[in-house]
Amino acid sequence: MRHMPRTTTHLLYLHGFRSSPRSVKAQKMADWIHALHPQVHWCCPQLPPSPQEAFDLLLQITADWPWTQTAIVGSSLGGFYAHCLAAQIGCPAVLINPAVHPARDLARHVGMQQAWHDPTEFFDFQPQFVDELEKLQKNLKTPSNEIFAIVAQGDEVLDWREMTAQLAHARIKLLPGSDHALSDVDDHRDDILNFLKLV
Repeated sequence: MRHMPRTTTHLLYLHGFRSSPRSVKAQKMADWIHALHPQVHWCCPQLPPSPQEAFDLLLQITADWPWTQTAIVGSSLGGFYAHCLAAQIGCPAVLINPAVHPARDLARHVGMQQAWHDPTEFFDFQPQFVDELEKLQKNLKTPSNEIFAIVAQGDEVLDWREMTAQLAHARIKLLPGSDHALSDVDDHRDDILNFLKLV
């Protein structure tokens, strides 16, 4: 019996710490999907500060999605969430400069934080949120599904060596420059869409 080629009908985009659906990458991804694949169900939620609440929200959003036709894109902390969710529901994910040690890295950011895209918005990153990240990381199993990581050596926030070491099981596109925001994301559009079976 021949298996039908996998197609993506539902796509979830997850933003990073202090970020939002208004990020440049989120907006560009939305534009690509709406222009080239308007039939695809697109979702880019505002994630709550609590990692457990964020993950619970993602499970709720995708509960009635066809997981065999679902894919995820995540950036930075959203890349960590995407990795966790992909491992749990068994779908492909694109990770853009993903956080691989989020509990360690965000422990120093406990307290009031200013939203990146609106300086009038603040949120409280509470100490227990670090514990929630540790729990999610502890429960993260190496997924059997495909993972495509875009890792920039020019990332000024996260260490590309740690990312590549933690994602040894993944397909990795290692960039000699770029930055944490992946400002040259347009250059990688075709690779991202091809991996997501959106061609």
